[in-house]
Amino acid sequence: MNINQGYHLTYCTNIHPGETWAAVFESLKTYLLPVKARVASTTPFAVGLRLSDLASRELEQGEHLADFKVWLDENGLYVPIINGFPFGSFHGEVVKDDVHRPDWTTPERLAYTKRLAHLLAALLPEGLEGGISTSPLSYKPWLTSNAQQTEVILQASTQNLAELVEELVKLRQQTGRLIHLDIEPEPDGVLENSTEFIDYYEQYLLPQVSDHLQIRLGLSSETATTAVLDCVRLCYDVCHFALAYEEPAAVFAQLAARGIKVGRVQISAALKADLPATLEDRQALLQQFEAFSESTYLHQVLVRNQDESITQYPDLPAALPHLLGSQAQEWRSHFHVPVFLERYHLLQSTQLEIRKVLQLLATQPITSYLEVETYTWDVLPPAIKQDLVGSIERELTWVKQNFPLSLPAQERSAAPTEDPRIPAWS
Repeated sequence: MNINQGYHLTYCTNIHPGETWAAVFESLKTYLLPVKARVASTTPFAVGLRLSDLASRELEQGEHLADFKVWLDENGLYVPIINGFPFGSFHGEVVKDDVHRPDWTTPERLAYTKRLAHLLAALLPEGLEGGISTSPLSYKPWLTSNAQQTEVILQASTQNLAELVEELVKLRQQTGRLIHLDIEPEPDGVLENSTEFIDYYEQYLLPQVSDHLQIRLGLSSETATTAVLDCVRLCYDVCHFALAYEEPAAVFAQLAARGIKVGRVQISAALKADLPATLEDRQALLQQFEAFSESTYLHQVLVRNQDESITQYPDLPAALPHLLGSQAQEWRSHFHVPVFLERYHLLQSTQLEIRKVLQLLATQPITSYLEVETYTWDVLPPAIKQDLVGSIERELTWVKQNFPLSLPAQERSAAPTEDPRIPAWS
């Protein structure tokens, strides 16, 4: 749906289980239609579509794609963005670091993403650009400290990305549709933060892909550079950048100075806590964090210490033993908690970082797409689980209410920030 200044607001359907096309389509009918009825009953509503590799291959077959387009039109829905990060299963089993498999060194990841690009070009409404989010190349703990191995990963990934950008350029020439890849840095990815993303973009991606386009498509150097900047962008996941303790304004300014674009902003919140001084208080906090230690997803922890250094743990279970005796000032954990709640008893969320981003979006044309990405509803502690459709509605409503100028001033001042129907977690 459109909110102030033409932004398209949606949520990512990776929160719904479904690895086959039939299961995906059924989940859209079951959940997406009721959400639209509640938040955009009379206006078109964007779909942040998630397709596994299997679902994408099945959608290409027979009349599935044509039937899906008819269904979208009949129900006032449109697809401007696809989540192409998880290749395979994302629910009902252990995901952890498998979410990065296959990585960008493999032909499977390349073929999957090309397929998503062609599907999105067929679904994309006239006049809009489309985006596909993807992994941060690979998973850093899989690598040794051997610099040569890291170089091999970067070179192989860049070559596959060059093949993809070539396909995106040809697709634009053939269809008039601009599709861009949105790379999503996250903790322990090969690209974790803005510094690593920008360094990779400037040292590997831009020169190598530009050269590839000049050789393969006969583009001029200037046209090839423009094509790379158009076709490869940053997916700014607010949770992930909050985990890196980065200020949104600084990240967006660095990108703009280099002409690197933001394909989408994923609106998400991490779990955090300012650590108390006493052992007793830390033990109480430890019990709160333990309630979020679950076996499906990675929940990396980044700790800001008293000397401002950062200590990083690959998952919440690995970090918990260090909470009592550390010199830490603040913990942040990669657990996508609901964006509409600021506190969870003794714990907090990084909701403030979302507010900062929304303030910036109100004054800067950073991107067109805002995608709420809370995918952890199934693994939240029972006390804060709510009806799924109602929870999605509340997330989207919270974003609209907290987007500057998205409502008249008198409505913004009256808009509640907390919903008394949602019980406090304790």
